[in-house]
Amino acid sequence: MTMVSALPAEYLDPDTPPEVVVTDQIRPLVTDSTLGVPLGAPGPGLPAVPDPPRHRLVTVGDSLTHGMSSGAVFHTDLSWPALVARSLGVDLVVPTYGGPLDGLPLNIEKLLRDLQGKFGKKLNLLEMAQLPLELHSLADANEDYWERGNGSRPPRTDLRYENVGIYGWDVRDCLSSTMARALARIASHPPHDDLLGAKPDNDNDIAAASVLAPFGPAAAQIDAAAAHGHDGGIGTLVVVLGANNALRSVVQKKVAWSGPQFQDLDGKGAYTVWNPVHFQAEYADLVRGLLPIPAHRVLLATVPHVTVAPIATGVNPARPGKKWRKGSRYFPYYTDPWIAEKDFRPDKHRHITHQQARAIDSAIDQFNDAIQDHVRRARADGRDWHLVDLCGILDGVSYRRYLDDDTAAAAQQAWQPYPLPAPIAGLDTRFYRSDETGRLQGGLFGLDAVHPTTAGYGIIAQAVLDVLSAAGIASPGIDFTELLAQDTLNSSPPALFNRLFTLLAPFLTRLAGTAPS
Repeated sequence: MTMVSALPAEYLDPDTPPEVVVTDQIRPLVTDSTLGVPLGAPGPGLPAVPDPPRHRLVTVGDSLTHGMSSGAVFHTDLSWPALVARSLGVDLVVPTYGGPLDGLPLNIEKLLRDLQGKFGKKLNLLEMAQLPLELHSLADANEDYWERGNGSRPPRTDLRYENVGIYGWDVRDCLSSTMARALARIASHPPHDDLLGAKPDNDNDIAAASVLAPFGPAAAQIDAAAAHGHDGGIGTLVVVLGANNALRSVVQKKVAWSGPQFQDLDGKGAYTVWNPVHFQAEYADLVRGLLPIPAHRVLLATVPHVTVAPIATGVNPARPGKKWRKGSRYFPYYTDPWIAEKDFRPDKHRHITHQQARAIDSAIDQFNDAIQDHVRRARADGRDWHLVDLCGILDGVSYRRYLDDDTAAAAQQAWQPYPLPAPIAGLDTRFYRSDETGRLQGGLFGLDAVHPTTAGYGIIAQAVLDVLSAAGIASPGIDFTELLAQDTLNSSPPALFNRLFTLLAPFLTRLAGTAPS
């Protein structure tokens, strides 16, 4: 159905599909996970679930679930599923990743710490000259490990992971992409030595195979979740998918709306953001796959506004530091965070416009309308489904968009701040910076400017626990003092980050171009 926007033309990007209802107001934070819908009488298709179930927690998602931070999946024991499991007293089986930089594909934090271990917290001129060679050496060793070394060995099959998040995957990948396909793609794209050595070839397929291998070559993510359901049942199944149906638009600074190949595993790579009608069709397929899975309860998460992530840093070359206009939540342009506002040139640097950002946000609002509708229908059918509003939470902590701009906050009638727990109240959503004096700004997003830090994952974990508490599953919650101590990026900020920032920019650009999320 064609929608007509009521906004003035200056708010709109002419290439936005007519199905996108472009608006300048955000949705309110959803605080009632039931959406006000009481459980209906169980329908005939409701699967029986053993009580107690064998698997108390199973999670499905993308990088947010897999546990990516600062460019790599590492410390999966501190991913939000692992934190939820710890609070519930549950043993959760999660994949782990090693290598010279402790993670896949490229752990920027570990890279910085290894450089700091060699050169110390301050650099002289000779060390500055040596830095590029050492940086390349470390990244190249990581590349070799995953392409030709132990990281390229067949994945283990003796553990069936209960966290089956896979970074970089969207809704269609969850339904159709398999371990066999990942291995076939690796075989058809043999790795080669890369002069930059920034990122291993085939890294996403390596990650996918590592998660899915224990479930068999034909298994996709949805099949892995179903396997747990039919192997003794699931207590809580959490699904966090959809960010990758929009994220590449801001990571690559390229808005390419989905077209007729949106359901094709190869063809969809041309798109960076999904037409809401296409997303609704994809998510409906996902829900049909979830319905037969024996689970006591299912939690569906909303899709965050990807334009809030610091990978899309707002700039205004005409009026530095100012929004598009007073009261607006948007800057005129969004570019990479390593481009200084004073240096930004629209004809030189990759970017999206405020009109495109508004359209992306509006499409995501329609994504989330569809997700909420599925929760409502499931509850009416007697299924104990709940909503976790990650979108509303991220909006509530968005620093440059609302928290440091009272006029923008006041203009958004539905906006409300999301209070951070006291131990992490000093962290924010700006692009992370640190030097020898400590953290200077940011702290909720890691060094890739896309994925949360450990503290950021704690916020997601607590949101899930809050929903479970409302559903009658009690837990002590997240100890944010303890979690902050385990968050190495914030508890022990890299002293060399600011000094190496310019040098790291090509590596960050290379990582950003692949959009692993």
